Amino acid sequence: MTREDFEKAVDDALDSIPDELLEMVDNCVILVEDEPEGDDPDLLGLYDGVALTDRGDLWGGDLPDRIFIYRNPTLRMCEDADHVREEVAVTVVHEIAHHFGIDDARLHELGWS
Repeated sequence: MTREDFEKAVDDALDSIPDELLEMVDNCVILVEDEPEGDDPDLLGLYDGVALTDRGDLWGGDLPDRIFIYRNPTLRMCEDADHVREEVAVTVVHEIAHHFGIDDARLHELGWS
């Protein structure tokens, strides 16, 4: 899958999220990167920021939160393009949920891990 096709899969995943929910996302960008930094080469996505539930009245974060979707680990784990699109959709929802303060345990209970 080309980078362009992968980015389209991320866009399609975002388009599948209800507008009412996306309108509540605040100060957050979604980025596609080839590989994750650090010790986990199999990481599919990462939320880097302050969850909405952790922002107080005095929160004044200037830099946007970031959601990374990692292309190469996703391509390595998936058998075909359809599987990539499915995994990207799950990963996008998973990371946006972190932006809303939902932790991994709860996401696992909901089937989004």
